Amino acid sequence: MTVALMWEARAADGRGGELLAWAREQRLPRPPVRRETFRAPQDRVLVITWWDADFDADLPELPEPDGDLATRAVHRWRFEAVDGD
Repeated sequence: MTVALMWEARAADGRGGELLAWAREQRLPRPPVRRETFRAPQDRVLVITWWDADFDADLPELPEPDGDLATRAVHRWRFEAVDGD
């Protein structure tokens, strides 16, 4: 089974580049099958990691950003892959 973990944060005003750099520097204790990093308007940063694991497996996740780099707590979601049409 393939599981995807989504991590999304919104940077403090004017600190989007800093948050993006911070997220890209974060290393996980073990590497995922795949990892992608995205940015969006309003200084949002999204990281998706893919794992060959069960949905409820204990998987490493990116932490909360340091100090006042983000405007709110990180949003996290877990998805499982399904066959598409």
